This record gives sequence, C-alpha cells and structure tokens, in this order.
Amino acid sequence: MPVHPFEPAAGRIETIFVESKALQGNLLGDPTRRAVAVYLPPGYDETDAEYPLFVDLAGFTGSGLKHVGWQSFGENIPQRVDRLVATGKMGPVIIAFPDGFTSLGGNQYIDSPVFGNWEQFLADEMIPLLESSYRVRKGAGHRAVFGKSSGGYGAMIQGMRHGELWAGIASHSGDTGFDIIYRGDLYDAADAIAEQDGDVGAFMHDLQEARTIRGDQFHVLMTLAMAATYDPDTTAPYGVRLPVDLQTGAMDRERWGRWLSHDPLTLVELPAAQASLGKLKGLFIDCGSRDQYRLHFGVRALVRRLETLGIEHLYEEFDGTHSGIDHRMDVSLPYLYAAVSD
Repeated sequence: MPVHPFEPAAGRIETIFVESKALQGNLLGDPTRRAVAVYLPPGYDETDAEYPLFVDLAGFTGSGLKHVGWQSFGENIPQRVDRLVATGKMGPVIIAFPDGFTSLGGNQYIDSPVFGNWEQFLADEMIPLLESSYRVRKGAGHRAVFGKSSGGYGAMIQGMRHGELWAGIASHSGDTGFDIIYRGDLYDAADAIAEQDGDVGAFMHDLQEARTIRGDQFHVLMTLAMAATYDPDTTAPYGVRLPVDLQTGAMDRERWGRWLSHDPLTLVELPAAQASLGKLKGLFIDCGSRDQYRLHFGVRALVRRLETLGIEHLYEEFDGTHSGIDHRMDVSLPYLYAAVSD
C-alpha cells in the first residue's frame, strides 16, 4: 500500500481564469471562462527567479483542478513534484492545471465545434496569459506538456501539431490505435442509443436525471464524446453521429475514416507531424502491458513507427494496466525537466 503523504504541498496554488474566444460558440454551451490552477514552487515569492512551465492535461472525466486536491494513500501532483525536487530528481517548475471538463464528460484537447477549439485555447490563450502573469521562462524551450489517457492523447497531439511550442511532451497511455480501442465500444453505444429510438438527446436526458452513472453508461458516454470530437455533426443532438448503423452495426467507412484521421497512428505518417515531433527536445511515451482498453497494441505500433522514422523518443512499457499509474510520473517529470533545462 502506498504511504499517505500528510504534509501539504510546500508551494502555493493560485487559480486564474482564461476568458476564451477559442471556446466561444461551442455546441454544448459549456462555459468559455475556464479556470486554470497554477502551482508556484516554494520560494517563488522570495526571489525573482524564473521557472520552466509544465502543463498537465487531465484524462477523461477529470479536470486539472482535481489534480491539485487531496488524495488518500497517494500524492497530488504538487506533492509529487515537491518530493522529486527534494530528492534531486528535478528542479522547481511552475505547473498549470487547466479545467478541461465538458458536458460530455471529458476532453481530447483538439479543436471541435462541439467542444470548442481547445488546441487554440492552450496555444493562443492559456500560454500567453501564464507568461504574462507569472515568472515563467519565456519560449518553447522551457515548456513541457504531459497527461494520461485522454490527457496523454492531448499531449501527443500537441507534439504532432505544435512542436514549435514545447521542449518536451509525455504521453502516459494516450489514446492510440483507434481500430482496436474504440471499435468494440461503438456497438455498445449503438445498442444504448437504439433503445432510445436513436435519440442521443434522450440518452443524455436520462443520464442527467439519474442519481448515479453506471459503468456501462459511462462507457457509452465516452464513446459519444469521441464521436463529437473526431467526427462532429453540428446538426445532431450534442453533435453526435455514430459511424455505425444502429440496427445492423454496419460501419460507415467515410465517417469512421474521419475518426481515424485523428489517430496518432495516422497522424504520424504526415510529414508535418514528423517535422513537428522532430522539434521536440524530449518525447516520452509509456503504457501498461496489460492495459484494459488494449492501448498497448496501438502504442507499440506507434513506437515502432517512430523508430523506423528515426524520431527520437523514450518508450517504457511497464507491468500494469490503465489504472493506478500515477507513479509513472516519477519517471516522466524528471525526463521533461531535463528537456526544458537544455
């Protein structure tokens, strides 16, 4: 059993708000004023030192705000970083924790008319506000972004599309290999929506009226969110149109192709993505060898392709699943600190 850390984080946490234009007009009607928790390291107020900037992207159903809260038998991220700094594994950093939660339960951190333009939010709005509000070392060479699951996917997308903004990225069990990780869930979602006479809105209404969300409902919700992310249909309720026939399960190849266009296995074949990844000083990828969402297959395929393309990276596969893997940040965060310190 992990030891519970009774000491609070040694630094302090502030919350700032981004008044976002990039998120305006999102189909969900989610707020465009978004909170970002900011961890300032010990001694921040006593010196005029500047610090590297780390950005944490939370996984599906999560929020950066949760990552600075109390945890039983485990560290929150500020406590973890304090320990890593105290033991000489890395130096002090400023960490931003954006609240990316949405009405569909999560965020893949890409631009979508349903959720809003989250890539623009991160690059064009949040980073400039942080640089003007805090003593972060300016420029891409002193920034890193990391995350797990959906957050790991978001970090990988930043690396593949916006490598000029970051020195390092870390993707822990990031969504990769859509044919393997998503296709099976499509049919469960199709059954759930068919039971509502094909009405996604009715499914969401029942979910919102329920006192709790069952595990099977959660996975349907996640699949609907993926549809609204990768193949948004602004004419449909919640922007969701599944790429399978609700009665026969027949795949709509055109719609599914739009999903696949966002798969890191597809994106890595693009010269622009290869060039973007080549700008990074550090690319860290890991995944559990028993990931219950079968992510290890897609991640292995991506890593094999990176090797063939000659794109520098560090890959570690560990004995574990998709759950309980925060300890992996003991490896990735010092790695990222080395990248931003060159």
